[in-house]
Amino acid sequence: MRVLRSVHATWEGIEMKILIAEDDQKTAAYLRKGLGESGFVVDVAENGADAVFLATTGDYDVIVLDVMLPQCDGWTILAKLRSAGKQTPVLFLTACDAVSDRVKGLELGADDYLVKPFMFSELRARVRSLMRRGPTRQPETMCIADLKVDLTQQKVARGGGRINLTSKEFRLLALLARHVGEILPRTLIAEQVWDMNFDSDTNVVDVAIRRLRSKVDDPFDAKLIHSERGRGYVLEAR
Repeated sequence: MRVLRSVHATWEGIEMKILIAEDDQKTAAYLRKGLGESGFVVDVAENGADAVFLATTGDYDVIVLDVMLPQCDGWTILAKLRSAGKQTPVLFLTACDAVSDRVKGLELGADDYLVKPFMFSELRARVRSLMRRGPTRQPETMCIADLKVDLTQQKVARGGGRINLTSKEFRLLALLARHVGEILPRTLIAEQVWDMNFDSDTNVVDVAIRRLRSKVDDPFDAKLIHSERGRGYVLEAR
C-alpha cells in the first residue's frame, strides 16, 4: 500500500488530519499541496482498498472521498466506514453530479457533497466547517415506538419480530425514519426513493405507502405511518 502524506502542520494550533481518497494523481497532488499549505496533515489513498484500510484504522478529522475509485467505490467505502462505527465526517468530492448521486451520498451517511470541477477555496471552507461541526450524526438504528430500523444492516423489526421488505420499501421506510415526526411531501418522496419528478397523475407513492403499511402497521394496533391530507406522509408514534 502506497500512502502519500504531506508534511506535518497545525491548524489553529492543533494538528488536524485529513484523508483524501483520489485516484487522479494530478487532483490528489493539488489537494495535498493546497490543504498542506493551509495547515493540515494530509494522507492520500490512490485506490479504494487503501482508503478503506486507512479510513477504518486511522484517526482522521475529515475524509475527502471520490466516488469512482479502483478496487472499491466511494459508496462502498462510506458504508464500510459507518458499519465499523467510525463517525468521521465525510465530504464527497466527485464528478458524479446527478441529484440522485448527491442524495445517495447524503442518505448513506456523508456529511457534505461537492461536485468537480470545484474551487479550492470552497473545498477548504467546507472542510473547516466539518471540522468545527465534529462527528455528530444520526444513530444507525432508529427506534420509533416498538419499530426498529437498522439503517446499516437494512433490517426492520417490530414487536420483536422481523419484517421483510423489498429494497424500495426499505428505502421508503428509511427516508421516513430519518425524518421522523416530519411531514414529507409526495414530491420529495418520489424524488429520493424513485429518482423521479412527481406527477400528480401518478399514484406510485400512495401505492408504495399502502404496501409498506400492510407490513409495518396493519398487524399492530398502534399505527406509525400517517397521512396528512394535501401534505404528504409522516412516521411517528401518536
